[in-house]
Amino acid sequence: MRLVVASANPDKVAEINAILGDEFELVPRPADIPDVVEDATTLEGNARLKAVAITRATGLASIADDTGLEVPVLGGAPGVWSARYAGENATYEDNVTKLLRELDRIGAREAWSRRALFRTVALMHDPDGDEVIAEGVVGGSIALAPRGAFGFGYDPVFIPDHSDGSPGSRTFAELAPDEKHAISHRGRAFRSLASLLT
Repeated sequence: MRLVVASANPDKVAEINAILGDEFELVPRPADIPDVVEDATTLEGNARLKAVAITRATGLASIADDTGLEVPVLGGAPGVWSARYAGENATYEDNVTKLLRELDRIGAREAWSRRALFRTVALMHDPDGDEVIAEGVVGGSIALAPRGAFGFGYDPVFIPDHSDGSPGSRTFAELAPDEKHAISHRGRAFRSLASLLT
């Protein structure tokens, strides 16, 4: 199956390629397609906006995702606004800095108060308008400071739980890419999507 990867984020594209491996023929998003405005209020809505736009522009089925980090003590923030939590042109570091500052501001120092969920919605949209949707979720907590050299985004501060639900000790950024993909929200979402498409 031939699929255009709708994301314009090279870090996400690399992860999607690594997760789906040889199961699909993945085509890069054409460089001349402008960025899609992600103004939906849900992860599914933003994934759909990207996939529909790329399918219309290329005439091919496309896959897209949107991901949010949800921190209960912050009312679920940053959530759907994770990529622009610190502003429209925020860097990964800007977003992480704001997240840690907000947790410090409310005195969230204990592990229970730093609980978090990483959620990804992956979506395939084809030229006939058919859609397939899958979700991946991983629980964890927010580290007191960034750690690790791998990954991107909030990876340096997100500590995923172990498979048995017990608290983990390493951030996503301290895990080798293959280790991360095996347990991550994006890995779970795209493996689930792949199983629905094959």
